[in-house]
Amino acid sequence: MTTAQPGTAAPDTAPRRSRVVVRGVVQGVGFRPFVYALATGLRLSGHVTNTADGVVAEVEGDPADVAAFCARIGPDAPPLARVESVEAAEVAASGGSGFTIVPSRQGGAVRTLVPPDTATCADCLAELADPADRRHLHPFITCTHCGPRFTIVTGMPYDRVHTTMAGFPMCPDCAREYADPSDRRFHAQPVACPACGPRLRLVTAGGGGSRTGAGTGPAAEVGTEPVVEVGTDPVADARRMLAAGAILAVKGLGGYHLACDATNPDAVAELRRRKARGDKPFAMMAGDLADIEPLVHLGPLERDLLTGSVRPVVLLRRRQDAQPRHGAAPAEAVAPGSPDLGVMLPYTPVHHLLLGLGAPDGEGPRLLVMTSGNLSGEPIVTDDAEALTRLAGLADAWLLHDRPIHVPCDDSVVRVCDGEQLTLRRSRGYAPLPVTLPVEVTPALAVGGDLKNAFCLGEGRQAWLSAHIGDMDDLATQLALASAERQLESITGVRPGRLAADRHPAYRSARWARGHAAGRPVVPVQHHHAHVAAAMAENGLDGTRPVIGVAFDGTGYGLDGAVWGGEFLVADYAGFSRFAHLAYVPLPGGDAAVRRPYRTALAHLRAAGLTADPGLPCTRACPPGELPLLERQLTRGLNCVPTSSMGRLFDAVSSLAGICHHAGYEAQAAIELEAAALREPAVEEDERYVFRPGPRQPGEPLAVDPAPLLAAVVEDVLGGTPAPVVAARFHHAVARWVRTVCAAARSGTGVETVALTGGVFANVVLSSACARGLREDGFTVLRHRRIPPNDGGLALGQLVVAARATDHPADADVTAHSVGADVTTHAACADVTDRPAAVPGTPRRERQ
Repeated sequence: MTTAQPGTAAPDTAPRRSRVVVRGVVQGVGFRPFVYALATGLRLSGHVTNTADGVVAEVEGDPADVAAFCARIGPDAPPLARVESVEAAEVAASGGSGFTIVPSRQGGAVRTLVPPDTATCADCLAELADPADRRHLHPFITCTHCGPRFTIVTGMPYDRVHTTMAGFPMCPDCAREYADPSDRRFHAQPVACPACGPRLRLVTAGGGGSRTGAGTGPAAEVGTEPVVEVGTDPVADARRMLAAGAILAVKGLGGYHLACDATNPDAVAELRRRKARGDKPFAMMAGDLADIEPLVHLGPLERDLLTGSVRPVVLLRRRQDAQPRHGAAPAEAVAPGSPDLGVMLPYTPVHHLLLGLGAPDGEGPRLLVMTSGNLSGEPIVTDDAEALTRLAGLADAWLLHDRPIHVPCDDSVVRVCDGEQLTLRRSRGYAPLPVTLPVEVTPALAVGGDLKNAFCLGEGRQAWLSAHIGDMDDLATQLALASAERQLESITGVRPGRLAADRHPAYRSARWARGHAAGRPVVPVQHHHAHVAAAMAENGLDGTRPVIGVAFDGTGYGLDGAVWGGEFLVADYAGFSRFAHLAYVPLPGGDAAVRRPYRTALAHLRAAGLTADPGLPCTRACPPGELPLLERQLTRGLNCVPTSSMGRLFDAVSSLAGICHHAGYEAQAAIELEAAALREPAVEEDERYVFRPGPRQPGEPLAVDPAPLLAAVVEDVLGGTPAPVVAARFHHAVARWVRTVCAAARSGTGVETVALTGGVFANVVLSSACARGLREDGFTVLRHRRIPPNDGGLALGQLVVAARATDHPADADVTAHSVGADVTTHAACADVTDRPAAVPGTPRRERQ
């Protein structure tokens, strides 16, 4: 017994009770079991529950133990948790003993976060491979630390009844594990086993549609499509079909994949033909790192990305000295013309089984093409009946299961640039984790762009980017956006009071926003301003100081009605000044020129005053009858939209150098130009490869002419200089030009921070060279890491720019009106573009 000394206070030993609210990603990650273990370990009584507000615990006991609980609940949280805040408040002690997990509480504003889907953990993999375990080879093995989350959630709070597992009652064994605080599956909502879980089936189309035989099982109905079930071991039969060259539709976490043996040239070529894929690279799934180590360069971060809990597709540089394991090399048609291979490792039990876990040695391929289950341009298929119809011309068989997918979610795609992650598509494994914002935003929805669409909800200091939606030129994609937006609203609790959209008058995403505004204001945001704002927000800038935004991409609607894309903006969230840009060049036929880079090359030559010499590859690539027509079109300006696009300049140089004349997928010419530059890393800068600044007009941005650079390219090509040397010199020249213009912008404005953004900066050769040079010049350089530099990150920038419009409510109404109109010219936008520049020495500032 402790006795208080005279003049000192007696220690407080009376029981204390605290109510603790934990917010963040704290449901579906084993947080309640963690709280139970922490509380019982500290000899505390009380309870814990899930609510729409987060995880709420009440703990009672010795004051020191209660304090220890509150101190440890954040730092010691489970590995998949992401604690945003911990709030503790003292409440009246009530006595009692023991600690319990009580049923989830319904109602209230949603303030908690749903975790993303997570790759199968090591413990589950060990059980999957253990013949003595009751879940041996169970295709749906999962626990508190892994498995589906976001794609199965139907409501909040996160409980089994609010997931697509609600239709699978637990067997007694699973129910016992679920209720046992000492078990790894304690309150794991997707818990299941062979006795009570989802079922796999392998089926082929009934009737004459099947290319793989009639099957051996009974006929069945899935939706309205008659199918024939194949065999009794779906995985083993699927492996054998893949080894024989078949193409399978495989149901995953967030949708269907189309799979084939990546080492089989005929199978890969057939999949490419059926999917209308052009030359766009396929992603591969490998059994383990040993299968890809001989093929690609792997650094520490690439290894971590491949083997971590997210398992994105990682773009890996090919080895020139590749020596495939067991001679199994991917077919050339997997990624023709690409310097990289897109690779991921298995992230579901089904994937592990397909790639040989538990199979006899040598049965089935170790490298699979795994591409989205859809026709090019359409959204990924998730519904079984829909898969049997929409994928009927693509797949020979379907490996499906009866656990519904509630939320479509494509694979994420990343690469490593200068030792840091560069996200190119933010989807499975990352969505719907929020982005912490450096500024407050009122509840708003930003709808993104038309390519690589992803939308963004925001409120307060948090923004939720959706999973990848797709390209908006397809009605099914627009319907997918509407469905995904409703679902994300339901799990975040954000009720947007305004919308933000791209300023392009014909963008389908903007039309969707106007059609769904329901009286709310729609704020138009210029495309490249949104790119710069996204880079600022990701890097934590509060917008009180502007940046020099270098926004390079293929297409973005300019305030003068031209196609912008080679932009230097002095910008903050409130607005921007266009400091400099590539000089305008006519784009003959619009999208036709994008698909045929030789047309872009010929247009650039003409604008530069250069002759389309018959010896140039781009001239030879132009059909004889098309050349005079193209010349007349350019002379008369028929259907020739002016563009300052850096993406189109890359296309032009790619064709001039003889690398790519026809683009079968977005940015193919630029990607192959980068691949060529990589083959000549030691090439030095060539002083002939320069840009020429045009005369500066008062109040107008500086237009910079690439004519001298193009003349040097023509001279080299006609002189027999190899294409890789031309490509390397071109990349050096663009990086040098970026340094020159940024130095001029700093001289005129005093701004010393540069943001590199836009899809062109997915090019690691250019991004690395620009960042290195700018840092040598004393700039702070911002680049994207977790948010895509391309249009997949556009919505984040739109969100923070539109939030700034709340400071100007009268202006917001004008902006909304201008979006509602059919804006086609600079004059039509004049009512929102004449605020004075916030930075002295810059041209007129364009306000959103």
